[in-house]
Amino acid sequence: MGRTSDAREKILGAARSLIELRGYSALGVAEICKAAGVPKGSFYYFFESKEALALTVVDEQWDEQRRAWTRVLGGTEEPLTRLRLLFEETRAGQHAGQRSCGTVAGCLFGNLTLELSNRTEAVRERLQEIFEAQADLVEAVVAEAARRGEVTVTDTRSAARAVVAQLEGQVMFAKLYNDTGRLAPLWENCLALLGAPAPRPGTPA
Repeated sequence: MGRTSDAREKILGAARSLIELRGYSALGVAEICKAAGVPKGSFYYFFESKEALALTVVDEQWDEQRRAWTRVLGGTEEPLTRLRLLFEETRAGQHAGQRSCGTVAGCLFGNLTLELSNRTEAVRERLQEIFEAQADLVEAVVAEAARRGEVTVTDTRSAARAVVAQLEGQVMFAKLYNDTGRLAPLWENCLALLGAPAPRPGTPA
């Protein structure tokens, strides 16, 4: 059982790395198995298709990201501080990836949205669910900030979606230009979206 489970994890790890670096469409099952170091037959033991593999990669990535977002956004700091910490962790993660492989990988969900949303309904629906779940987490913080009078938005759902979209867009630009510096405006842009005061000189941006 241990060896079987290990083969599955190798396939998932190889698929995730290859999708991040090259995209989904250009990959074949044989290439994924070669990168994972497992026989091709192992793939179909765990996954009925490449689409099923992609959905599993997406689910595992979201499980990991949801834990991270929940930890940061559910912390004890003031609500706007929690949002800023989320952006800081996002930037640090992209920077670490760039140091590791020489390129900014971007967001797996955003990359697959651009590549597959018009081609596979199952992936499109799953990505929609994930982005709505991200908005749920952000909205809880925005609503708390609104109750405290720290932001002026009244439609917290629309505001949360705008924050998620802004985060996703800046990550996409960082990938396009291979420059994590493109993530620097995240916090200032977020404050503008929420109708919050701009950071004072000398305070974290």
